[in-house]
Amino acid sequence: MKTVELTRVGDAVEELLDLATDAGVLLRLPNGKVFFLRAVAEDDAEDSDFADEIARTRQNSVLMELLEARSQEQSRVTAEEARRRLGLDT
Repeated sequence: MKTVELTRVGDAVEELLDLATDAGVLLRLPNGKVFFLRAVAEDDAEDSDFADEIARTRQNSVLMELLEARSQEQSRVTAEEARRRLGLDT
């Protein structure tokens, strides 16, 4: 993951960050790309606990809806096709 230090924050970015403080935000661009923005607490020991993180992730309805929609996509490949694409043919 890459960290970007902001020296100035525009109004639109500040509004997005405010929204991300309490809940995650899905950003959908006109070209179809989707980004997930969420605040994290660096010093909170509870945030470092993997089980707690999984529980919070499962409670994130926006993310769960995105994952459900993605799981319904029809662009799937067989295991055989995946092996061929990865050069793992035997």
